[in-house]
Amino acid sequence: MDLTSRIAELAAPAAREAGLELDSVTVTAAGKRSRVLVAVDLPETEVGSADLDAVAAASRAIGAALDEANVPSTPYLLEVSTPGADRPLTERRHFMRARTRKIALTLATGGKLAGVLEDVDGDVLVIAAEGVTERVAIADVAQANVVVELKRLD
Repeated sequence: MDLTSRIAELAAPAAREAGLELDSVTVTAAGKRSRVLVAVDLPETEVGSADLDAVAAASRAIGAALDEANVPSTPYLLEVSTPGADRPLTERRHFMRARTRKIALTLATGGKLAGVLEDVDGDVLVIAAEGVTERVAIADVAQANVVVELKRLD
């Protein structure tokens, strides 16, 4: 088993203890140490993004699990964060977490669509776009991301 897979195997249960799910693990060289970047996110049943307290709890639990298993066995820097608002939506679970948010899609046919992701019905996205509800199969999406909206709350 390679190092990234072993870290993921240890990090996933530790993230779940904090109420989060493991999204990805990346290991890179950083001088004499390794940089271990672990991305965590909410379970797909929840909408929104993880709060700082949950990420901090996950970081402590993941660090403890890695230290206990002595993985990696060389010095490392652990960074635990969320995937970020600009992360591409590539899997069903990404779309599930993006419900109620505005998204932009590029379709496999070359067309574009933007609107509020109302629901994910099986493998079909239900999008409210300009007063019309569109249904798009995830398989028909070439590229997708959340549109970050900066607006006043008043």
